[in-house]
Amino acid sequence: MKDKSYALSNVRPWGADPVDILIEGDRIAGVRPTTRTDAGDVDGGGLLAMPGFVNTHAHIDKSWWGKPWVGYTYSDRPTVEGWIANERAQRDKYGVPNVASSAAVLRQFIRNGTTATRTHIDVDLGVGLRGLECVEAAKAELGDAIQVETVAFPQDGVLRRPGVMQLLDEAAKAGADNIGGLDPGTIDGNVEAVLDGLFDIAVKRDVGLDFHLHEFGSLGVYEFRQVMRRTIDAGLQGRVTISHGFVLGTLPQNVQEEIVEKLAEAGVSWTTVAMGGTAPLPWQQMRQRSVPLGLGTDGIRDLWSPFGDGDMLRVAHQFARLSGLRHDDKLLAAVELATKGGAHFVGRDVHDLVAGSRADIVLVDAENVSDALIRCPPRKLVISGGRIIARDGDVLV
Repeated sequence: MKDKSYALSNVRPWGADPVDILIEGDRIAGVRPTTRTDAGDVDGGGLLAMPGFVNTHAHIDKSWWGKPWVGYTYSDRPTVEGWIANERAQRDKYGVPNVASSAAVLRQFIRNGTTATRTHIDVDLGVGLRGLECVEAAKAELGDAIQVETVAFPQDGVLRRPGVMQLLDEAAKAGADNIGGLDPGTIDGNVEAVLDGLFDIAVKRDVGLDFHLHEFGSLGVYEFRQVMRRTIDAGLQGRVTISHGFVLGTLPQNVQEEIVEKLAEAGVSWTTVAMGGTAPLPWQQMRQRSVPLGLGTDGIRDLWSPFGDGDMLRVAHQFARLSGLRHDDKLLAAVELATKGGAHFVGRDVHDLVAGSRADIVLVDAENVSDALIRCPPRKLVISGGRIIARDGDVLV
């Protein structure tokens, strides 16, 4: 159906009254009151319609999805350093990374209604650029069914592993959309030198930046400020993201407000995986200041954790519970973060059920958006770029 025009008839956008969504090629051409279903149209059966989910923080190269179960063997009191070492000791044994598992994860995303994702891909001395190559092959296997934006991610550090900075430069040259970083204060012990190198590559190769920052206390705040200042100095407003940033929710309100204001000034965006046990983010202040905030699954079924099923509606559910959201308008906001709120992270100006938007649409059997968020019902139909790619749990690509 990619190249034809048709109506997705009798659907309820965001739970509103039934309408027909008119699709031309890969775009939404318009919306009209429901009339009748003509030959060649798709009957939505009165189901609730939402834009396709956008997973703004994934690690599809790490997963063993589609392979036999791998029991978790690392500590019940893990550290980031320990997780890194454990993964590097075991990943070859389980064939990580590989094309089949990366493609299987993408199909699982599609099954659950995700039509675009940003994934971090390990780049280190052991794996080189093989993870990036696997993800590119998986992308090619699925064609345009799901948009995949890539981040070359130095999970094992940069300066402490001589040669990794060069690998990141090679990854950017080879086509990675972004390069990443990880806790430069503790992993590499030199915030300034790491950021100098990464920002230099981003400017030279014209790519974005997406930093994993887990650190707490004054070091975490210092790293935020360094990233924001350097973003302005490098002229990279709108192209830099902080992922996780757990310390933000623990800070006094006046410090939170200061950081959110500087995020807005610097054009730095934020992603969260709504990890249990972390302090809620000041998401409403971020929204008021137009700071892009996206939700993501993080890794699923990998050597870091056996958890995760790739369902962004469940992530939105988790975000709502973590943030103490109960009222319908707040529950709606959580789902918006998982859908149209992710547009920025995959290079889209708009991602919604409106004319001009890419025709990425998910149908569920739910009374309203709040009902969908609470129950997380199966996805009845998934459309990507005007093409039906999943129906009743069956992935068609």
